[in-house]
Amino acid sequence: MSAAAVLPRRFASLVKIEHTLFALPFAYVGALLAVRGVPSGHDLLWITLAMVGARSLAMGLNRLIDAGIDARNPRTAGRELPAGLLTRVQVVLFCLAALLVFLVSVWQLDPVVRWLWPIPVAGFVVYPYLKRFTWLCHLWLGAVDGLAPVGAWVAITGKLPLAAWELGGAVACWIAGFDLFYALFDTDIDKREGLHSFATRFGTEGVFWGARVLHVLTVALLALAGANLQLGIAYWLGVAAVGALLAVEHALVSPNDLRRLNAAFFTMNGVISIVFLAFVALEVTA
Repeated sequence: MSAAAVLPRRFASLVKIEHTLFALPFAYVGALLAVRGVPSGHDLLWITLAMVGARSLAMGLNRLIDAGIDARNPRTAGRELPAGLLTRVQVVLFCLAALLVFLVSVWQLDPVVRWLWPIPVAGFVVYPYLKRFTWLCHLWLGAVDGLAPVGAWVAITGKLPLAAWELGGAVACWIAGFDLFYALFDTDIDKREGLHSFATRFGTEGVFWGARVLHVLTVALLALAGANLQLGIAYWLGVAAVGALLAVEHALVSPNDLRRLNAAFFTMNGVISIVFLAFVALEVTA
């Protein structure tokens, strides 16, 4: 197979393009609620490209910075950089291209975001290093991903009301909560490498309690946003659906049975974001 056909697939795998389903729907949620309707095609297009560029940059940087650690971890040794499927130069060029897509997209939206774009980029650079120093890395990841609805809101309106921050906080708690679960995959490796995570600090039981608290906060913050915006029944059904799906996610795994952790992490979180977007779309278009 030619390089022209292989490289795009390898880059898509590098950034786990399918996981864009986690954050992109919440960016659309922020956009829909910002205008209480459907934004223009122009705004939706550039918000989408900004999200794809930003997430690709974040994942590319993460893979570059963690390449050595990934090579020593059996779970991640097959990733593109440690396996030699992509070179560091290729990934650096990919990151620069992703940054360019992000910046071009930002410049098509509200002028205020032309001053704010360094904030998420700084978050992307800092995140991979945090696990070398603190178990609070999960909360940082949540905060960075929580910028999705906040960024979409300000990109359209130039404003950041309390409801936008509440939506961002809900996403931050949601992402951080399931990232606690994700850390369970590498507890032994992290201890060996001297890395920090909630799992290495508080153990499996601590991870479950931490995730429960964060996911309760997710639902609470979504409810606060709905109350502040005085939204209708469709939105509240969406909040209830998120709560129910999070409960199912937690029911899939227990401290003594992690066999379905992949299903809880990947499948359920993709479903949660799409279902909530559907209810919000129904709310603002009804």
